[in-house]
Amino acid sequence: MDRFDAHILRELQKDSHIAVADLAERIGLSTSACHRRVKLLESSGMIDGYSARVNPKALGLDLEVFVDITLTSQSQEAMDAFEKAVQLYDEILECVLTTGTADYILRIVARDVAHYDMIHRRCLARLPGVSGMQTSFALRSIKSWRGYPVPG
Repeated sequence: MDRFDAHILRELQKDSHIAVADLAERIGLSTSACHRRVKLLESSGMIDGYSARVNPKALGLDLEVFVDITLTSQSQEAMDAFEKAVQLYDEILECVLTTGTADYILRIVARDVAHYDMIHRRCLARLPGVSGMQTSFALRSIKSWRGYPVPG
């Protein structure tokens, strides 16, 4: 990856809807060279896809919740069962396997505390192999993720 590829990635993370001609102008390449580079970044897997960033507050999802999960066992079977079950619930936005006191951390959004209570009862309480949950409510977001840092 050279400086042009890095610039392409930075620009596409800011605005993935940008026209190739505009992108080429911003980074100082011809349209055809820029298009070729974008296609190579896509085919190599460097660009994994495109999507719209949706404002959760505009959807009425005002509560962001992080849940530390501890399993009864860290066996491969227990972890596989938990990870498979997490996939079934759209309310669970992210799930990461971690080191430290929790085995996993979940990120969830809800309309309010009552909605989170419903998610807890209908989703979280049904996850297999859970021995403990620690819930933290976000008070406010200081910095939101807007893309990966690209070297170059």
